[in-house]
Amino acid sequence: MSLSATGSTLPDLLIISQFTLYGDCRKGRRPSFDSSPSPEVAKKLYQLFIDKLKLSSLKVETGIFGAMMQVEIDNDGPVTLLLEKEATQK
Repeated sequence: MSLSATGSTLPDLLIISQFTLYGDCRKGRRPSFDSSPSPEVAKKLYQLFIDKLKLSSLKVETGIFGAMMQVEIDNDGPVTLLLEKEATQK
């Protein structure tokens, strides 16, 4: 394992928000996004995730939620769609 920029063997983390949608495709080919959380809820979840990581001994850096950022990422497209076949229990 190589040393990180901090000289530790633990990894440094960069946490950024990504445009991700929750789509329900049970009623045809056009996904419904009615179950997606509001931006306010999504921002709280993003911050909760960051806060939990900062409790660890890892070095955590963040982007700004909802900001336009230039990042290099290895992904299969500009957005990620989460599709469920079966309904989840609420």
